[in-house]
Amino acid sequence: MATPKDLPEDIGSFIRDLRQTAKISLRQLADKAGVSNPYLSQIERGLRKPSAEVLQQIASALRVSTPAMYLRAGLLDGEGQQGVLAAIAVDPELTIAQKQSLTQIYETFRNENARNAPPAEDAEETK
Repeated sequence: MATPKDLPEDIGSFIRDLRQTAKISLRQLADKAGVSNPYLSQIERGLRKPSAEVLQQIASALRVSTPAMYLRAGLLDGEGQQGVLAAIAVDPELTIAQKQSLTQIYETFRNENARNAPPAEDAEETK
């Protein structure tokens, strides 16, 4: 069994390794996952970060568990707790457009909060 240090550094490398192990081409995986060939290529090269929805589609196409893909992408913690993005992606009551909107809004809020957060040193001094 592979140890964490044996695993690829990022989700794109992880997907590429799974695809190569399955002996399918980039084009075949893109078709099966319902994403464009150039977009999948960008994900594999680390140029794009896929949404939870796209990760779910890729996991299904590669026949790996969605939670394993989310865990590798950092959307689940090590104990299997679903993150907000993972919960949005698997909610059957939401349309694809609604999932994309919610994901974008959530990520915008998180990025804004990270930009406005005091540096770690300042946070320690105020305690």
